[in-house]
Amino acid sequence: MEVLFEILFQILVGILEVCAELLLQVVGEALVEWIGHGIKRILGRHGPADSRLAALGYGLAGAAAGGVSLWLVPALFIEAGWLRLANLLLTPLAAGLFMAWMGRLRRRRGKETLLLEGFACGFCFALAMAAVRYAFGK
Repeated sequence: MEVLFEILFQILVGILEVCAELLLQVVGEALVEWIGHGIKRILGRHGPADSRLAALGYGLAGAAAGGVSLWLVPALFIEAGWLRLANLLLTPLAAGLFMAWMGRLRRRRGKETLLLEGFACGFCFALAMAAVRYAFGK
């Protein structure tokens, strides 16, 4: 019986570790989104941007955010190697879906959106952030 509780506990810990990494990535994307909307207001740019260039830019921003997050939170939330690898694939998918949902919500309310508020750019940002955390995290 004790072994069953230990297994359930380890599963719960794994789920919480992945959720913590996802939360960190979503917070990073939200911060970049907030800055992006501020820059867009200041510059008054309303035309569509080149999506490939934006994806590259958001990827670079995600890598920078990954570096900053390692500076602020040097220890990774996920300890198991196989779970860290799964996180490298699954968390960017979840973050991209979340950003696409946020973009739909903003458009429904009649607000302008950034390309980050779509799946592709949200995924690029989160993948770069997760890759930096995976490669350089302790």
